Order: sequence, then structure tokens, then C-alpha cells
Amino acid sequence: MPAAHGSRVRALYRRLLLLHRALPPDLKALGDQYVKDEFRKHRTVGAAEAQRFLQEWEAYAAVLWQQANENRQNSTEKACFGTALPEEKLNDFRDEQIGQLQELMQEATKPNRQFSITESRKPKS
Repeated sequence: MPAAHGSRVRALYRRLLLLHRALPPDLKALGDQYVKDEFRKHRTVGAAEAQRFLQEWEAYAAVLWQQANENRQNSTEKACFGTALPEEKLNDFRDEQIGQLQELMQEATKPNRQFSITESRKPKS
């Protein structure tokens, strides 16, 4: 892996984890784990697939950054994250990716999520 590519990957990885701090705790945990798993799985892919992988994650980062800023500005409204997935993009997915997307959607929308995380609170003095 050329040094410039590795540096770009690490910077994007860190940026995504930082952006996830704007998410509610349960979605942050889910998102962080998904990012870690996906980056690990794509360590050894070819150049073309790596380029597409990075482009998609950079687009996700841009959308998340915009949504986090909008949510900060509209702090009186309920935070809203996510975007619709166009059918053209779905048609490009492999069967394995469709299954993975289905699992992610089920985990993100179920009432009792797998992750039970509460925000830490400072002890009262």
C-alpha cells in the first residue's frame, strides 16, 4: 500500500469515528463497529475496489458532517440522520452486500438494539 493511500485511509477512518460522536449513543456504537469491520475487511482489496470503497465512505462522511451541523443548528428539533438509498445504487450491490445492508437496517431500527449504551455522567460532588 503506497504511503499516500495508507495516510488517506487512516485519516478517513479517524474522521468517521469523530463524526460518529454526533450520533445518539446506540447509533454511534453501531456505526463505529460497522466502520471498524468494513475497513478491516477491505484491507487487501484491489486498487479499483479500494478507490470505490474510499469514495463511498468519503461521501458518507460528507453527508454525516452536513447532518450533524444541521442538527446542531436546529437543536430544538429531534436529530435526524441518514439518507435514502437510490435504486440505481442498490442495483450495483452484490448479494452479500444486500444481506449486510438488510442486517444493518434491522439492527438500526429494532426497538431493543443489541447495544445498550448510556452516556457517562459525572458524579455529583
